[in-house]
Amino acid sequence: MARTNGLGADELFVSFESWTRSRKIVSIGTNAGSEPLPFQGWHSFKEAFAPEVVARAVKESKRPVITCLDPFGGSGTTALASQFLGIEPTTIEVNPYLADLIEAKLGTYDPDDLTSDLGRIVRATSRHSGRIERFVNLPSTFIETSETARWIFDRAVALRISAYLDVIDTLVKAHHRRFFRALLGGMLISVSNVVVNGKGRRYRRGWEKRNVTTAAIDAAFQKKCADAINEVHENRYRRCRDYSLMRGDCLSQLDRAPSTDLAVFSPPYPNSFDYTDVYNVELWMLGYLGDSSSNQTLRRSTLCSHVQIKREFRPAPQGSLRLARALGKLRREREFLWSRWIPEMVGHYFHDMHQVLEKLHDRLNPQGEVWAVVGDSRYAGIHIPVDKILADFAPRLGYEVINVEPFRSMRASAQQGGQHQLNESLVVFRKTT
Repeated sequence: MARTNGLGADELFVSFESWTRSRKIVSIGTNAGSEPLPFQGWHSFKEAFAPEVVARAVKESKRPVITCLDPFGGSGTTALASQFLGIEPTTIEVNPYLADLIEAKLGTYDPDDLTSDLGRIVRATSRHSGRIERFVNLPSTFIETSETARWIFDRAVALRISAYLDVIDTLVKAHHRRFFRALLGGMLISVSNVVVNGKGRRYRRGWEKRNVTTAAIDAAFQKKCADAINEVHENRYRRCRDYSLMRGDCLSQLDRAPSTDLAVFSPPYPNSFDYTDVYNVELWMLGYLGDSSSNQTLRRSTLCSHVQIKREFRPAPQGSLRLARALGKLRREREFLWSRWIPEMVGHYFHDMHQVLEKLHDRLNPQGEVWAVVGDSRYAGIHIPVDKILADFAPRLGYEVINVEPFRSMRASAQQGGQHQLNESLVVFRKTT
């Protein structure tokens, strides 16, 4: 820790090393297997990349880093790490729940005020029975009714959640409402009848006999909030407290983003998984989605990495013989693919990523760098080497390829046998023109 300018003599910066406790990480691509850090428990992100990537990028950057940009905000790793490193972050996030979660982590609070508002929530919720009408527009499988065979939330649980949401809505300070709503979202799955992982959502074994009591919900919420407030208090003096959060899809928002010295991010992987599904429960229960139309709009706004929704696929960009060959193989094997649209999806994915790199080039200062954690995919035995394909594009877009570093072997989908055969890699490009 180092003494901060403009703060009292007894107030110290919390350094990046203090936040991460100089822990040892298993892989830069995941926090799994490493000591959990403050703020990571607000919502579980199993596959979020480690913040040590950001520290390494800053250290190895040829250009001194004052600002950092993340076009795929996700769990807020880049932005939060930047604050501890004394760098001003800009983050773009299309998912409205994740955007609120990121801003809740980055914001400045008075811990005593948060504690006071938590007390108000606890007292008011104990007197509020909740309103099932709050969830009237949700899909029919979300809340228990006499007509549904399976449901995500028992009726009593849904009523308790609605009571918390009603009370949180009455808080005076907008950033407190965001803070408590984000934390409530972070515990929804734990009180539901489902689990969510990299393969999507499924019902718990024996969910029909599961009984989540009101007392258990209250205890879980109060503990989650108390732990988060304690983390806010312990880490309130970061080297940088400023940030910019841009809400919307990165391809439209990048044109308005400020210039930056460094970009660190991990885009969705072209694995035909709709990442919106991971947060479907939070999006509906917290009111971010009001109907099927808003759900479809959000799905279409994300990077093209899946075939779960109909869309007009954009053609693949030119400039990579590897990509052209892979797409040719996919088209020839179309009848053996589980979706006939996979070749078009893969082509559109690289169209989007080509645009991301092009727009980032416009935003980067001279000799600014791109550090991206990316993952390969495989369909019908046809390998899509994402890292090498992106490196093929880099020179034509005005970048020098500094590094392509595979660091982890991922398990392929069940359709491909599930073996560890797909690379997860770090790619580093430097702006040259």
